Amino acid sequence: MSGAQVPAGSDGQEAARLHLPFRSVRGRRVATGVAVAQGLVFALLAFGLPSREGFQLAWYDRVGFLAVAAAVGWVLSRFALVAAVPAQDGLAVRNLTTRRDLEWAQVVDVRFGDGDPWVTLDLSDGDTLAVMAIQRADGAHGRAEASRLATLVALHSRTERDD
Repeated sequence: MSGAQVPAGSDGQEAARLHLPFRSVRGRRVATGVAVAQGLVFALLAFGLPSREGFQLAWYDRVGFLAVAAAVGWVLSRFALVAAVPAQDGLAVRNLTTRRDLEWAQVVDVRFGDGDPWVTLDLSDGDTLAVMAIQRADGAHGRAEASRLATLVALHSRTERDD
């Protein structure tokens, strides 16, 4: 993604479009759908299992079902909330368990190689950072979002001499 073209004659509307948050489409839909489905299944198990001779759920069994549903729902919500939010001064990357705020100058390159599940940023300190908000599973949308991120990096890392 190095060397992305900066849009010529960018106006305020184009700049605003470039700075929209990055979010996975398929990952968010799947995580949300599975969270709702598993919540319904566990609620049905907690409250809908009929009592039979010799078998009845105790109150703590029902609470356990609901606790497991809440825990699984929370983990799935982390997948649904993955995002990268660009601003004029930098990029906030929220992955599953971490959030990292970067200045544009820290981002050296945007990589989205064949087979990589998501975009990777090369940082000025030699480290890399995954941006799970831009995923290969999103197909053409993911490639377009990777290109948009590369354009933002190029736009914000230009200098007067552009060296």
